[in-house]
Amino acid sequence: MDATPAAREREAGGASTTRFDPRPVAVALIDGEHYPPVVVDALRALSGRYTFVAALFLGGEEKLRDRQAVELDELYGLPVTPVAEPAAGAGGGPSASAAAGGPNASAAASGGGESGSGASVARATAAMREALGSLLARTGARVVVDVSDEPVLGYQERFQLISVALSWGARYVGADFEFSPQPLARLSSKPSLAIIGTGKRVGKTAVSGMFGRRLGGRFGLDQVVIVAMGRGGPAAPQVVYGGDRLGVRGLLEVSRQGLHAASDYLEDAVLTGVTTVGCRRCGGGMAGASMKDTVGEALRLVDDMPATVVVWEGSGSASPPVQAQVVVCVASALQPPEYITGYLGTYRMLISDALFLTMCEPPFCDVARVDALRSDVASVNPEVDVIPTVLRPRPVDSVAGRRVAFFTTATPESAGLLTRHLEEVHGARVTAVSTDLARRPALAGAVAAAAGKADVFLTEIKAAALDVVAEAAAAQGKELVFCDNELVATDGRDLAAVIDGLTDKALARFAAGEYGPRRSHDGDAGEGRQR
Repeated sequence: MDATPAAREREAGGASTTRFDPRPVAVALIDGEHYPPVVVDALRALSGRYTFVAALFLGGEEKLRDRQAVELDELYGLPVTPVAEPAAGAGGGPSASAAAGGPNASAAASGGGESGSGASVARATAAMREALGSLLARTGARVVVDVSDEPVLGYQERFQLISVALSWGARYVGADFEFSPQPLARLSSKPSLAIIGTGKRVGKTAVSGMFGRRLGGRFGLDQVVIVAMGRGGPAAPQVVYGGDRLGVRGLLEVSRQGLHAASDYLEDAVLTGVTTVGCRRCGGGMAGASMKDTVGEALRLVDDMPATVVVWEGSGSASPPVQAQVVVCVASALQPPEYITGYLGTYRMLISDALFLTMCEPPFCDVARVDALRSDVASVNPEVDVIPTVLRPRPVDSVAGRRVAFFTTATPESAGLLTRHLEEVHGARVTAVSTDLARRPALAGAVAAAAGKADVFLTEIKAAALDVVAEAAAAQGKELVFCDNELVATDGRDLAAVIDGLTDKALARFAAGEYGPRRSHDGDAGEGRQR
């Protein structure tokens, strides 16, 4: 098997003629549960598709007669790196790949985490991830080929290694599956931040709006652009320019044309006043890619806009296909922990600069749970700044002293908290609350029931806000007031300062010609190399 470029050149008699090798550079994942000749034979069969430059030995000794690290290279016919045995009690700290200049200076393995796996398994998984990150940094491989198996590499461990590979822009190929990093475009004319998430209804649009308002105040409303992709976005990118304040009448006109008037870009435009661009996307992959989106078309529009900074807003767990200077992830403490730091949540933590964790209050989450999530995130990537927050309603117009019916997508368990906030902070007399904004049949009943109880309909700009709530308000002669969701840090931090710090990081990286920790995959056509 032709193991290395140098070996192939020696076989060719040291010829200096350069030619293109279309096979992508790859590293193999191997174990001692297979007889070495079986592994060698498999890699030889695969060498027509990949140029193997190294292998990572994950463990297992059943089929190794003499387990000596110095002999692994000879056994397998290419340079082999054994995963270091984790020390007892060791946690998952910064990885070796941090010193090698890995993504976000951390392709760090998660030290802790899988529920029920046990501390020793967590340490072993951390060591595997650390070793793979280091190997990818050292070799520049674009593909990880997994010829290992259980019991050395199980389901949980595989997701950890897939996450590391994706964070380095490398494909991960298994026997009956394959993961590819999302292709990412680059905006070269101005710095940008990407807001990604771990699912739907985690508070992503609230975070994007918070960034938009802060950046608009810092640079000017016409100097900030938010690009939002959504499942109900326009067929072609649509621009709402900063200063062209949309109101109830404008959104009703959009809704009456049969369009989604509560699309995120319209919500952002109404609640921030900055320029927004609406895109659509359909389908969502496990690592954040969409089956189809129009963000590429929007990028060409944004490239020509005279803006200072751009915010790219994801949709659900789908991420904007743009390589930004800073990546901010949003997750909810209501989600299972493995959605945040397990599966491909691990990947999202590896590529992020900060995590806004929402719903960090009883009855959803206590201090111990927040601390545990912080620890889990730190074990994956200690450089991620975790900001625990809660969401609070903020009417855009005064509702003080008014009888208010409030319509929200929040959980029923949140109704009491939100009602108290509206009454104590904004002086409203809340006479009805519906958490059915995303459930049209139930919402229609709630709107009808609120008709005789309220003077004002207060609604988030989401789901059926326009085609049901706003239309009912217009028909009944009720005043309609839009409501924002405002983040408040539960640890007392100044969120404006947090946003300023992340923005300054984006500006500095842009000035240095750098991008953030999220790496792109160029595709098979770009994987070969000259030799």
